[in-house]
Amino acid sequence: MTEIIDLSQEIYAGMPVYKSLPEVKISVHNTHEAWEGIENPTHSTPSVYKLEMGEHTGTHVDAINHMDKQYADQSIDKMPLSSFYTEGICLDFRHKGLQALIDTTALQKSIAAAQLEIKKGDTVLLCTNHYQKHFGTENWGKGPGITAAAAEWLGEQGIAAFGVETMSPGVPGISNKAVHKVCGRLNFTHYENLVNLEALLGRGRFQFIGLPLKIRGGTGSPVRAVAIFK
Repeated sequence: MTEIIDLSQEIYAGMPVYKSLPEVKISVHNTHEAWEGIENPTHSTPSVYKLEMGEHTGTHVDAINHMDKQYADQSIDKMPLSSFYTEGICLDFRHKGLQALIDTTALQKSIAAAQLEIKKGDTVLLCTNHYQKHFGTENWGKGPGITAAAAEWLGEQGIAAFGVETMSPGVPGISNKAVHKVCGRLNFTHYENLVNLEALLGRGRFQFIGLPLKIRGGTGSPVRAVAIFK
């Protein structure tokens, strides 16, 4: 039997977003009562919501043009769909604390401990349980992240992407900007704000899907990320 595990955050008004990114606003645009011409209804039932948010809201994927200005023509709508429909593995870093760095050696040790291997075209997910521990708290923006050298090593393995539970793939102010630049240079991407990664640990390989919206010129997009076990 096929099992689908949802790896995506819920999107709601006022949810935490990275630093100066747009606040999420959701309002009722139309109601069924308005469509039916009912004046002064005692109860209104939403028929259409208006969403206002940035591309990098909740569980999302970055486009290559987000990594650096020199990749301006590599927007989300031009990236191959095969980048977002891959095989995947999940590695255990639940022992990593706030703002801890995950280096190349740590990646290699986690792969060996799980008796897994990275294959070309994989999506590699990093479970830290940061979402469970700190979402909505003052420490939410202080998650662990990979080093630039670790990103370089992942890119050299030919992966399509890697994914994290935190709001950034590297540690802000330490490695995050450099990690983005590595992704641009080696032409692979990353997912941020994933959830439920602990449900993937110890289960081997799975199918990963994180399809973005087709935003013309977009620098990223929210996704409904899932892992599929067959």
